[in-house]
Amino acid sequence: MATRVARSSVGLVTQGHFSGCRALAWHGRSLYVGQRYTLWRWEPECVESRWTYVARFQPRWDRRVSSVTRLGSRLRRDGFHALEVLSDGSMVAVLPGAIAVLPPGETTFRVTWRIQRGTRPLGLAQTASGAVFWGEYYANKSRDSVHVYGSLDGGRRWEIAHTFEAGCIRHVHNIVYDRFEDCLWMVTGDADAESRVIRVSSDWREMRTVLSGSQQTRVLALVPTEQALYFATDTPSETNHIYRLRRGGTPEPLAVIAGSGMRGCRVGRALFFSSGVEPSAVNQHPFTCLYGSSDGRYWTKLRQWRADFWAGRLFQYSRFLLPRGENATDILAGTSVAVKPHDGTMVAWRVSQEGDGEPTVCD
Repeated sequence: MATRVARSSVGLVTQGHFSGCRALAWHGRSLYVGQRYTLWRWEPECVESRWTYVARFQPRWDRRVSSVTRLGSRLRRDGFHALEVLSDGSMVAVLPGAIAVLPPGETTFRVTWRIQRGTRPLGLAQTASGAVFWGEYYANKSRDSVHVYGSLDGGRRWEIAHTFEAGCIRHVHNIVYDRFEDCLWMVTGDADAESRVIRVSSDWREMRTVLSGSQQTRVLALVPTEQALYFATDTPSETNHIYRLRRGGTPEPLAVIAGSGMRGCRVGRALFFSSGVEPSAVNQHPFTCLYGSSDGRYWTKLRQWRADFWAGRLFQYSRFLLPRGENATDILAGTSVAVKPHDGTMVAWRVSQEGDGEPTVCD
């Protein structure tokens, strides 16, 4: 299909490059950033863009050693991977093999759950009531049961919120909270019948599969808006797309993307998705790309980074990581992984939204 784009729909003005930093989560006008096993708060709108030390996690000795070098960190998947900031100021983080909590006023994360299958979930979701959820993500070649865990006390205790029976899915890709409908969107994979977009009530009493049955319903990245749910497909066997699912409607393909959709976020009215490089018979593009839209209709490839020499299953595939959370600024930030020449570097831009312009067509 053709990709619809608009002239100058989204502009990016570089604000800085920050080596060794991973953009994790926005909380209002603050961005929380991981640097190895240390957590920082960045306030880009303050004079001289203020950085404040928040806390750290004390890993085992072998992870302290591996995290010193970039390749070692890539090999071991070191550092913070996801973060949720709760209303009382406490935080819940995903770390290698563990879920950890930072109580208000403290400066050291404490492990409250050891991951039993796989190494970590791919994200956390927090509802308006402060409940936190995550789904199991592990190889699961034998298609055993898959659990979703939840906590009602800020991550201190975890219980099974839902179980997919054996043979139902392979694993949970992501769970995202939708504040416009006060619900959760859960996506699973990997085979056609296992690839589902599921709407879940915030109390987990109701679950409804909205989309399923093909590789075009195999999803990792989702962004809810007032009018629609936007998502990017994550398949190695077909061309990937960005879709819009109107509230109560059917999915509409909006743009072709170069590889698997990895992350998505929103800055003001503008929407962004990133694609990764996981080579397959279909997806052979050597660049990880950043796509943007000022209105959700017309999409532009804004940036691309070539995969580096080490990119692959062992040292991680090339991708661009966008943070989660509610962003009250006009700053877009993300972290490049396994790319040349800025591996492991957080990039920040100021977003300008210049209107729709006249649509053109790019093949």
